[in-house]
Amino acid sequence: MAKLKTRYVCQACGSETHRWQGQCPDCAEWNTLVQEAAANATPFAAKHNLQGGGRAIELVGLNAAVALPERMQTGIAEFDRAVGGGIVPGSATLLGGDPGIGKSTLLLQVAANVANLGRQVVYVSGEEAADQVRLRAIRLGLGGASVRLAAATSVRDILTTVGGDAPDLLIIDSIQTMHSDLIEGAPGTVSQVRASAQELVRFAKERGTALVLVGHVTKDGNIAGPRVLEHMVDTVLGFEGERSHQYRILRAAKNRFGGTDEIGVFAMEGAGLKEVPNPSALFLTQRGEAVSGTSVFPALEGTRPVLVEIQALVVRLASGATPRRAAVGWDSGRLAMVLAVLEARCGLSFATCEVYLNIAGGYRLNDPAADLAVAAALISALSEQPVPQDAVVMGEIALSGEVRPVGHAALRLKEAAKLGFGKGWVPAGTDGPGSIALAGFGKLKELVEQILGR
Repeated sequence: MAKLKTRYVCQACGSETHRWQGQCPDCAEWNTLVQEAAANATPFAAKHNLQGGGRAIELVGLNAAVALPERMQTGIAEFDRAVGGGIVPGSATLLGGDPGIGKSTLLLQVAANVANLGRQVVYVSGEEAADQVRLRAIRLGLGGASVRLAAATSVRDILTTVGGDAPDLLIIDSIQTMHSDLIEGAPGTVSQVRASAQELVRFAKERGTALVLVGHVTKDGNIAGPRVLEHMVDTVLGFEGERSHQYRILRAAKNRFGGTDEIGVFAMEGAGLKEVPNPSALFLTQRGEAVSGTSVFPALEGTRPVLVEIQALVVRLASGATPRRAAVGWDSGRLAMVLAVLEARCGLSFATCEVYLNIAGGYRLNDPAADLAVAAALISALSEQPVPQDAVVMGEIALSGEVRPVGHAALRLKEAAKLGFGKGWVPAGTDGPGSIALAGFGKLKELVEQILGR
């Protein structure tokens, strides 16, 4: 009889070792290695290879005609936008997000809308009882939807129940609570998450059922469980936002049937998540009078421009004190770079000042085109000279002090003109709609002179 071997699997990244250690050698997490039984390799199995005994598979040419998949519309335009135009039948989607961000609420609204459109929907909850889900549906005004509910954690029981009459949409909330009796281990372990997801995805592919899995996230915001879980599914969605703020953003990190540059914007209200067709209204504060230290930047999420307000505060300190730099919603390293360029190339001194930068509404910016808007807010805060209220600012700053052009400038300016902005402070050579007056800057020093009125 073969000797039973054991292995230690990291519950954070899924890596395997042959002995226990306090720290995972791959992801550096502490106390995440859990003992599991390893598969036995017998001498009889080792003598046989995989070159015979299987069934022949069909090979097709790359140039064979393939029909585009017919997408399942959910009736929620922002959700359909994020997934590429609707849910593809037979696809597997993984939705992750922080606890309490609204994942279950969003999927319950999706399930109710799809059911109201005449399709069969099954919602399986492993964390709540069916009555709890029903009460939430009543609170959201979805009690009349023909969604079939179940509270179960056994993958075998779920597939046996829905296998006879496969639904159009199957929602599993969440994959970390599912359990497969084919292997040992508690629900939530790497092996159980991998095996449960594999069985559910296989069912979806064979029966043409659209599968949506809810995934827990780690403290770093990554989806918990083995990394292979994200490779097994077709689409990975992230539901982002701060619970203290109203807005939520649905963003695709992976999509085999569409792009990953579109977002869906929602607002959390008492009656659930509401679509936000004009996201700029969420991130622009009421601009009654001109205030120094603020500027408006036309960000771009996929093909959707979003206008956000950048706020800066500069506080002069007594000599000898150590100044502080803090940024919320923007990279602190990039803030330090912009401050260095302003000091080295433009002669502005921030050495004895504390600098605070904030992106209004809890929005997070990763676009380098926001450099010029950040610089404008900093210059305005330092000089106490406000940026014109009807101006939008965009441009990337080089270490030499040059202002570099940005992508899709015309689309950004068109959205700004639609919202009533009449001026655009942009890199030199930028074209835009005729309804907005453009001021081009080739050097950052020209922006400083513009704000200071020199």
